[in-house]
Amino acid sequence: MPFYCSSLVVEKKQNYTSVHEAVKAGDVEQLALMIKSGAGVNEVDVVHKFTPLHCAAHSGSLECLHWLLWHGADTTHVTVRGWTAAHLAAIRGQDACMQALLINGANTEAQDDRGCTPAHLAAAHGQSYTLQTILRSGANVNVSDRNDWKPVHYAAFHGRLGCLQLLVRWGACIDDVDNNGNLPAHLAAVEGHLHCFKFLVGKMASVTHTLKARNDQGETPRDLAEQFFKDNILQYIDGMEKEGEHPEAQEVLAFPAHDAAFKGDLLVLRRLVRSGVININERDDKGYTLMHKDVPIWQLWNF
Repeated sequence: MPFYCSSLVVEKKQNYTSVHEAVKAGDVEQLALMIKSGAGVNEVDVVHKFTPLHCAAHSGSLECLHWLLWHGADTTHVTVRGWTAAHLAAIRGQDACMQALLINGANTEAQDDRGCTPAHLAAAHGQSYTLQTILRSGANVNVSDRNDWKPVHYAAFHGRLGCLQLLVRWGACIDDVDNNGNLPAHLAAVEGHLHCFKFLVGKMASVTHTLKARNDQGETPRDLAEQFFKDNILQYIDGMEKEGEHPEAQEVLAFPAHDAAFKGDLLVLRRLVRSGVININERDDKGYTLMHKDVPIWQLWNF
């Protein structure tokens, strides 16, 4: 009888050196076998002090994350920087993992070593979709870290326009100052984030109030822009002051990526996405994503 190799097909098992590797690979079967063989569900790795749950949240291994939660993984365990699994899901924009963590009791008010909550970190990293999930769970939109930075300060400082828009829609106070007296507008100016600066100027009570606001060192947004050579901010302020210009057409200004998508301006759209100003899944004030603006999916994914 002839011998056929195909009749002896055997599935090759991946060998992992730790349960953390299995989780990163999304291999829930090997995860289950390793836990059954004695690995701890809350076992901590040597380097980053990550538990398997941290690894799942960081890598987006949703099936493994569900399995770990069902088997008693600790959502409160922190890394060396004070991050829970929810903090890591926020940083990485792992929205499905964030939802699963919240359903299983993860604390959205948990603070890391700098006093940052998941909302702070989602705003800092431009993860607007995950930030919205956090806010919908009831998280405080105006929570402060140890420097009195709120999520809106992080969004302004890092140039995350989409997160800034979202936070304002959820009631973020853009006239709150940090422990150095800086408004979010000061932080946008010092980093040269023009889209964010324009948005904040347009949302404040008055243009003059924003442009003349001084921090604890007596510095206005103009002073900071001059100090750090942010010519784009200076040119905008000059136009506002000399011509009495007021930011109009807020709908277009507030959502430049959606406006570019609607016009078919892929060069502008690509620049906004690549620079991190907006996220590809950003929604405007009517809940529309860029895909609703008739941008072909292959053009977005080839950014």
